[in-house]
Amino acid sequence: MKSTLKAFFKRPTTIVGIVTALMFQIIFSVVWMTGYNGVTDRIDHLKIAIVNEDQQFGQQIAPKLEKELPFSMSQMNSLEEAKVQLNERELQMVIYLPADFTQKASSPEGHASVQYFLNESNPALIKSMMSSVANQVTAEVNKQAVAAGIQQTLGQVAAQLPAEQASAVAQGLSERVKADIQSSNVVSGMNNQMVPMMMVLASYVGAMIMGMNLEQSAMGVSGSTTRWNRFAARSVINIVSAVFVSLVGVSLIAAFGGQMEQGFLNLWLFLFVTLVTFMFISQMFLYWFGMAGMLFNIILLSSQLVTSGAIVPRELLSGFFVRLGDLLPATYAVEGGMNLLFGGPGMGKDIAVLLLFTVVGLVVSAIAVAVKRQRTAQPVGALAKQQ
Repeated sequence: MKSTLKAFFKRPTTIVGIVTALMFQIIFSVVWMTGYNGVTDRIDHLKIAIVNEDQQFGQQIAPKLEKELPFSMSQMNSLEEAKVQLNERELQMVIYLPADFTQKASSPEGHASVQYFLNESNPALIKSMMSSVANQVTAEVNKQAVAAGIQQTLGQVAAQLPAEQASAVAQGLSERVKADIQSSNVVSGMNNQMVPMMMVLASYVGAMIMGMNLEQSAMGVSGSTTRWNRFAARSVINIVSAVFVSLVGVSLIAAFGGQMEQGFLNLWLFLFVTLVTFMFISQMFLYWFGMAGMLFNIILLSSQLVTSGAIVPRELLSGFFVRLGDLLPATYAVEGGMNLLFGGPGMGKDIAVLLLFTVVGLVVSAIAVAVKRQRTAQPVGALAKQQ
């Protein structure tokens, strides 16, 4: 046993394996603990728009909500414009007071509705928080409507009623307002909600491990092939394998009943582009630093899970991590994935950005191949001169 242990520790791969396990703990702890720090204190970064078409109660309610709710509040004149911004995730919720709100709130027979528009094509936390806000807003608006309803319905008579009768009147006018929550891009079940994060996690981890094995293969055939032939071969392997890997991934999502609002083929194309991007970005570090480049991939994996918006809305992150997410491909993979899976503005922008990342990965990797060739060429030239 002792000799076997010594033999294991003489192999660099044993040390690398232990260090990798250690670095996973260190990097994930540092990035996640700092990235999610203060998330609950930044709810004022979430944006809610109020669209008021009621000229009586609404004129009182809308400014009060705008002032009292702990979010980034604004008033908009057009419900359709607000829905467009909601669909593009520029807003997290729209509160709508229809033109007949006062009439229905004051009517003894009817009930007024505050309409709330949510976009479920977002991290699950958005829906949970906005649904809670809708209930709180409805309760507050109901109180205001009851008070105003008593005054408007009974006028001066209300002041002359005995306390018991006034209480009965107030109870009769209570519950005059109800919440009408309308969700767009509805997500069917928690399993579907987690698909964007699963796609990013599986794709990047798979690309990392594949890149590590290709690096070892490249080292094994380095004596019989040129650097540029190895670079070309690895690039071809990346693209061809991404076609089949993405097909399997999307097929399994479909087989288990996953949502695909924009169709199987679009999701397959998008996952293919995502995989190719992740493969070239993760292998970029291996071209420059060899197996030590896996350390950078661990950092990148952890950072992307925090900043992409797959788990926690990006609006709740600190400014540093929001800007970091803008520079990482997983952010666009998550946004495009949500659009394709649940509905949204489309995938054109996200595919364009992912392809840009792919080009960057290719160019940086090619520079590494060229630089390493120059470095190895110098000793050979010097040796030839000496001979």
